[in-house]
Amino acid sequence: MQLDSCVAVVTGSTSGIGLGIARALATAGADIMLNGFGEAAEIDALRAGLEAEHHVRVGFDGSDLSTRAGVEALVAAAVRDLGRVDVLVNNAGIQYTGPVQSFPAERWDAILAVNLSAVFHATQAVLPGMLERNQGRIINVASVHGLVASAHKAAYVAAKHGVIGLTKVVALETAITGVTCNAICPGWVLTPLVQRQIDDLATRAGITADAAQQQLLGEKQPSLEFATPDQIGALTVFLCSDAASQIRGAALPVDGAWLAQ
Repeated sequence: MQLDSCVAVVTGSTSGIGLGIARALATAGADIMLNGFGEAAEIDALRAGLEAEHHVRVGFDGSDLSTRAGVEALVAAAVRDLGRVDVLVNNAGIQYTGPVQSFPAERWDAILAVNLSAVFHATQAVLPGMLERNQGRIINVASVHGLVASAHKAAYVAAKHGVIGLTKVVALETAITGVTCNAICPGWVLTPLVQRQIDDLATRAGITADAAQQQLLGEKQPSLEFATPDQIGALTVFLCSDAASQIRGAALPVDGAWLAQ
């Protein structure tokens, strides 16, 4: 599937799932605006590497997505540097765990700001241009936790449920246009962050990394295999294609049968 001449903004794309999505879109021919955290030299090397490998334009904007102004600055940078936004992938997210009765209010506010409010602000910023051109794709990386809950993840679960609700509203409001809006709902995905969780579990429990991985997966994901950022990226590319033009308002699990239980 070719996305030549398309411009994609992918939030939280300097590592993990977001980077997998950015790579997949670049492979399909899209110009990319990266966003996220990291060392400036490493990010510049990543940006230059994607450009050289895939022969597309790749920009970077490190705007803070916890504020409306930051989100709007990211979209403005994409329009300024790359011309427009054809594809918006709202992927950036943060996490904190703890029981509701002691969950820090400031962590609740931060998670809702990045994981939910930023999705709204970015969508609001790109929609006028997409509707004017009658073409666009908005893809929200939600989570299985947008459909079911786990203990000690109040803010994350609430935000991801909100993302799926927002996805449905945008899909309804754009239903007779060339703009679609969908959500991808990953379960456990093997990213550097999850690998650190595996390593920490192995150390605490005095077990091998392989045993820790199986323990982590066994609690939720019946396939006992991780999804990969590349798989999430491939699904994103499909959702950008004409074949997916009547997939609207969907919440698509990539979860190794987590939700089938």
